[in-house]
Amino acid sequence: MNAGDKSRLQEVPGMKKASISNRDIAAMSVADVAELAARLERDEYKSAFEGLEDWHLLRAIAFQRPELVEPYIHLLDLEPYDEA
Repeated sequence: MNAGDKSRLQEVPGMKKASISNRDIAAMSVADVAELAARLERDEYKSAFEGLEDWHLLRAIAFQRPELVEPYIHLLDLEPYDEA
């Protein structure tokens, strides 16, 4: 994608750009992840984008701090697999 293509991209209404750093994830507690998982379980978002944002956050946490997400892995639909 070149610079011209980027300038033509339009923002989708109701969707905001999310940015979370490794430092933010490192600071998350068990309670923070439990709250995030509870929101995903309730699925009472005003837009699909809000739910997707939480899902991406939980996924990022799963890759960086898997011990926090283990009880909620079903929300990500990720299955452990053996590459052998």
